[in-house]
Amino acid sequence: MSSSRRAFLTMAPAFAGLLKMSESAASPYALERGPNPNSVPSALKITDMRSVLVASNYDYPIIRIDTNQGVYGLGEVRDAGREGTALVLKPHLVGRNPLSIEPILDSIRNFASQQRLGGGYSAVDMALHDIAGKVYGVPAWRLVGSKYRDRIRCYCDTDQSKDPKVFAERLKKRKAMGYTFFKMDLGTRLVTDRPGAINSRNTATEKGLGYLCEYIQAIRDEIGWDAPLATDHFGPLTVNDSIRYARAFEKYDLAWAEDMIQVGHLGPGGDAPKNWRAYRELSEATVTPIATGESLFGLEEGFKDLIDQRAIDIIHPDPLTSGAIRETKRIADYAAMHGVQTAIHFAGSPVGCLASVHMAATIKDLLAMENHAVDIPWWSDLVSGPAKPIVQQGHITVPDTPGLGVELNEAVVKEHIRKGGYFEPTPQYDDYILDRFRLGGPYPHIDENGKLVNK
Repeated sequence: MSSSRRAFLTMAPAFAGLLKMSESAASPYALERGPNPNSVPSALKITDMRSVLVASNYDYPIIRIDTNQGVYGLGEVRDAGREGTALVLKPHLVGRNPLSIEPILDSIRNFASQQRLGGGYSAVDMALHDIAGKVYGVPAWRLVGSKYRDRIRCYCDTDQSKDPKVFAERLKKRKAMGYTFFKMDLGTRLVTDRPGAINSRNTATEKGLGYLCEYIQAIRDEIGWDAPLATDHFGPLTVNDSIRYARAFEKYDLAWAEDMIQVGHLGPGGDAPKNWRAYRELSEATVTPIATGESLFGLEEGFKDLIDQRAIDIIHPDPLTSGAIRETKRIADYAAMHGVQTAIHFAGSPVGCLASVHMAATIKDLLAMENHAVDIPWWSDLVSGPAKPIVQQGHITVPDTPGLGVELNEAVVKEHIRKGGYFEPTPQYDDYILDRFRLGGPYPHIDENGKLVNK
């Protein structure tokens, strides 16, 4: 053996130790990395799906997909949705290899729809990426691309107050917490008590719009004019009402005005619009950036027309409705190709949050991602894995550990269960509830000889 080779072998353990130390120091997450040595990918099978419903600022329907090798994945249905939206997909999953992510998602796609009905598909997507990441020893973001950023900037939603000074003070406190991107609810109901502010359609008159602008001015005075500030929840606005509001806001250089058209937009709730023509009319009539889409599912089903027709300036998907990791990245990448920016809506648990962070790390043109649980003191404690608090100085670090990089803190979750138990068995979902054409058999029919048979 040569002296150089002998020297290398002698020093190799030390180099390995240094490498391990450097990897540990580089990441704030302490979970073990590398492929799961206890998993045989080719023989992996889904065996069950269960759920737990957590009560918080909204209910968080969290699901778990189990396998025959002990590896499981966590996912989450959209906030204020129901776990059954995902559990009805259970018989379509059991027996399949969870690493076949796209074939599985293709097979359940036509059971997804707009608003909370996109939540089941989205929860399954997250759980499959969690499993695959754990099996292969890579973070979920690596399964769909490369990172464009190591931290995700959060924007912070803030409840309104009829007192402009109190409202502005709330935004000032957000800034003191380290947030650099803000959103305010600017409901027309803020000015309903002022004479001459509201017309017969319950929307603001020109006088009322002046009063609403006082709130924006007060907040600008506190957080500054350089800070991005978005607005939401205006009330029952038509297209023409939306144009009036958006023009009144132009001088305040808003980051965006969100889900403005609430009447005649061919989609309930105002956040799942189907009429792209109405949004294009609005966008062309103002320089205030227009955003929408938090309750739309899928590129073709929800976002494509809005993007193709340049009907909005910013798409605003919520990954827990839009298709979670793989589909939301597809939507955002398509938008970037057409010069449309992406902001991420999010109001769920740390499970869905970190899944969304993995996705957000891989898209090219990201403005910010929402954090809606700022005032829930135990929100970060629902999980273990990431450094705490999860949101630090208005940013979330992208996990570099296998899968989603989070595990549930069972004790804390059990303190906040809305109903039912902690991942109890779900035999009521073993049989098909949602389905396509399926023969049950035996069934009566005419055979090739014209004889009635029952088989």
